[in-house]
Amino acid sequence: MKRSFIREILEHTSSDTISFAGGLPDASLFPTMELQRATQTALADNTIWQYSTSTGYAPLKALIAQMYSDKGFPTTADEILITSGSQQGLDIICRYHSGTDITIESPSYLGALNIFKLNNMNMYSVHLEEDGIELEKFNESLKKSKLAYLIPDFQNPSGTCYSEKHREEITNILGASNTLLIEDAPYSELYFDKPYQSISQALPKQSYHLGSFSKVLAPALRIGWIRADKALLSPLIAYKEAMDLHTSSITQAIAYEYLKDTEQFREHLETLRSAYKEKMLYFANALDEILSSFEYEHPKGGMFIYGRFEGVDTMLLVQKCLEKGVVFVPGIEFGGKADEIRFNFTHSSPSQIREGLERIKSVLDA
Repeated sequence: MKRSFIREILEHTSSDTISFAGGLPDASLFPTMELQRATQTALADNTIWQYSTSTGYAPLKALIAQMYSDKGFPTTADEILITSGSQQGLDIICRYHSGTDITIESPSYLGALNIFKLNNMNMYSVHLEEDGIELEKFNESLKKSKLAYLIPDFQNPSGTCYSEKHREEITNILGASNTLLIEDAPYSELYFDKPYQSISQALPKQSYHLGSFSKVLAPALRIGWIRADKALLSPLIAYKEAMDLHTSSITQAIAYEYLKDTEQFREHLETLRSAYKEKMLYFANALDEILSSFEYEHPKGGMFIYGRFEGVDTMLLVQKCLEKGVVFVPGIEFGGKADEIRFNFTHSSPSQIREGLERIKSVLDA
């Protein structure tokens, strides 16, 4: 078991370091004033300072369930388990299924890979293609694994978005198997042009759907959840209780007070989508101008641009770049190839983006 590269490298960066490494939202877009008002309202209720139920704050669970139902995925509050970020949700599921073989995308989310290792899960990696996981090998792998972990919406790290046809094929393959789907969806609302239907919606009794407010509201709230059929969700509650009894009642209440104004949240999401699309295009244009040898595709949403410098060892590159005050994540950390890189485009300002890419260029040209 090793530490997260992203978390570890943060300890070796200074305030002058330009970071394209973490999946950090743009802090200037946090709805600070609205969250402050929501906090004042939440704190006026003396009961939120007390211990609460392990499954989550009832009004927030009902609101999240309604969000699913409004999208055509019928859900009740007792099919929601509130967690301390979706990272905890994934950990709870994997602790329950400890030792189970699992099919994953390649490359895949670093935080998930560490959880799978920690829970002694044998991983079968299947290559990601332009429109989703490679279907024939995915089908083959399900003969050996009882779980499948997929990030269909603007995947971390690759930015890949599964096509609608691919989602249908995955649904058919999973439906014909005994494999349970873990669908991680922290970026699903950060689409640039159109939303996509979750795979879990077509497999409601065969899936765990992970959601989070970290990327679309504020990471510090640490509010995530698992959406699953009651039969799948029920045995997970004891694991949640053993971990932390319950997620903070205060942050759950703050989130609820903000989110219950559905029009306010809708407008915030529209602002994020527009701003992040503009940032992605700016980052892409700067890449084309400054690092023209970098090979990549424009993502359709999310927070990352993924690509390669052919023949360049990006692990060695990032060590040299750190000395120049700029960092990113080498693809090999996600199970990718040695010449691949993941860039985060949402956190840095336009001037930081250009300066950071210029610093990388100076190392490559040295």
